[in-house]
Amino acid sequence: MDYINNNKAAWEEAFENRRPSWGDDNYKTLMNEKLPFFNADVVSEIEKIDLKGKTIAQFCCNNGRELLSMMQLNPSCGVGFDIAENIIEQAKETARKANISNCDFVATNIIDIDENYYNKFDFIFFTIGAITWFKDLSLLFEKVSKCLKSNGLMLINDFHPFMNMLPLPHEDGFDGENLNKITYSYYRKEPWIENSGMGYMTLQYESKTFISFSHTLSDIVNSVIIAGMAIKKLDEYNYDVGMTNAYDNKDYPLYYILLAQK
Repeated sequence: MDYINNNKAAWEEAFENRRPSWGDDNYKTLMNEKLPFFNADVVSEIEKIDLKGKTIAQFCCNNGRELLSMMQLNPSCGVGFDIAENIIEQAKETARKANISNCDFVATNIIDIDENYYNKFDFIFFTIGAITWFKDLSLLFEKVSKCLKSNGLMLINDFHPFMNMLPLPHEDGFDGENLNKITYSYYRKEPWIENSGMGYMTLQYESKTFISFSHTLSDIVNSVIIAGMAIKKLDEYNYDVGMTNAYDNKDYPLYYILLAQK
């Protein structure tokens, strides 16, 4: 199953079917707000890291808004990588409109990032929903490790794997009166298949196939360690970051921030 190229086609189609003006005004937010597009816990974490004069990158950068936001912390340069060529073009346009000249964007499969970027970055980060698009996390984090300088840092902020067990409000298994209901296996191996667009970007439509994968917390942690990085911090939170607020403050782990060092 060539899931990488299938997802590339689905993402590019989704961008062509995006809601009117989706992402077009991000440059205004970047010019007028402090560290936009990050929640307070991520802001707290990245402000502890001295990025001034450093080289940074975002893997799976989408339309670049988070990377461009982080440029406010004065790194020397930033590079965003994403598979969808048309979304990368919006990232470049946003950077131009926001007058951010030291940030570049590259359209590529993350696993195939060129060797010219090896040992280049002091800091690499992933944002919400990124690593779910990779079946083999060991290959993904191996690429991160190759691109990091010695002692470089990787940060992930993402949905907690526990979320994969919970039915969402639009799914048949959801029961608003019984939020303790578990519907899916934590150890799910089969991929998630979606053909109804990309909710945060588009209206619902009969789309090309999106293929994503569940990973347990141990999958994530062990793959990071195998790639030659040490876990420096792992924090878990009881609020969701984009799927649904139905389970917020129910003492479920719904979100996490992980920091690792090469």
